[in-house]
Amino acid sequence: MEEIKPSRTADVLRAQHRGTASNRSGRYERDSRVLADDGWGSIVGGWWSEGEAVNQPPLATTVQVDTSRSILARNDSPDIPFDRSVNPYRGCEHGCSYCFARPSHAWLGLSPGLDFETRLFAKPDAAPLLEQAFRARGYQPAPLGLGTNTDPWQPVERQLRITRSVLEVLDAYSHPVAIVTKGAMIARDADVLGRMAARGLVSVSLSVTTLDRDLSRRLEPRASTPSARLRAIRVLADAGVPVRVNAAPMIPGLNDHELDAILAAGKEAGAESAGAILLRLPQEVRELFAEWLETHVPDRAARVLSLIRQCRDGDLNSAAFGDRMRGQGPVADLLWQRFRLAAKRAGLRMSIPTLRTDLFACPPQKLHLKAGDQMSLF
Repeated sequence: MEEIKPSRTADVLRAQHRGTASNRSGRYERDSRVLADDGWGSIVGGWWSEGEAVNQPPLATTVQVDTSRSILARNDSPDIPFDRSVNPYRGCEHGCSYCFARPSHAWLGLSPGLDFETRLFAKPDAAPLLEQAFRARGYQPAPLGLGTNTDPWQPVERQLRITRSVLEVLDAYSHPVAIVTKGAMIARDADVLGRMAARGLVSVSLSVTTLDRDLSRRLEPRASTPSARLRAIRVLADAGVPVRVNAAPMIPGLNDHELDAILAAGKEAGAESAGAILLRLPQEVRELFAEWLETHVPDRAARVLSLIRQCRDGDLNSAAFGDRMRGQGPVADLLWQRFRLAAKRAGLRMSIPTLRTDLFACPPQKLHLKAGDQMSLF
């Protein structure tokens, strides 16, 4: 059995209001970078001085332009109900300590730790690139996933509005979309989503990890509060949008005792269906989450990791299709029995609505004209 030993370096002192406590190099890097005192007073104290402050400003969030020339990502996973997706951003300022998408930052030569939540990449051309994909000869519409890797309604969206422009394209082309988010900012776009819902083109899954505001602040520090997410469910439901309350991730020994309460609160807010996902800890996330446990809930850390291993055949993660979302063994089986009973008591379906594909059509003119585009004569 692999033993996880969190690395407590001075990085943890700079990570105030962030989800992780370190910034170890990604798995593809030859060299390992760790914040350390160079002897010139660049760090005052350090972890070894019982929490004295680091003589550096708090980590700031930066946003760079992602110049990708395509926007649709394809997959053939049997675990998810769509074969294409759009992610307007890379990295996510929500900073969820458990985020399964963190390892993707290693592909950019960055750390899945603090880099993932502080060094973001935005795709300002997402909308025109999506139109280009829709207008390609032979394109066949099918439900598109939005928010499958990083959250489309993370804080930077308030200024950049890239996700909003993507929704406007989906609406104009009558293209179906399945949305996953924990950002209450989605309520801002209830007008577009309501129009799409009236045509059977959208479903929203809004994740509620915990109803405990203090735990939420530590576990997912810059995500919307639990109460704000429930209000967003109400706004969307009032606009006619089918909403699923997603109790995710369920972390045995940490938040799984809230399962019934989360589903009941979602139902009261207007959700029509329910979902749940067992915690996933791929690649670097296993060390980062173990470090989070030791930092924030040291009295429960060993038990939580033990329960996770009991759901993952002795490991902290499983990448096997059909197993990675649900786990196996008595602990996982009991969790899913509880989920089914809780959903039934709350009057929530466990299925998602079937989205229409027959309405898809390209409008006469592009919404986002770029240099070189030719406008329609009529």
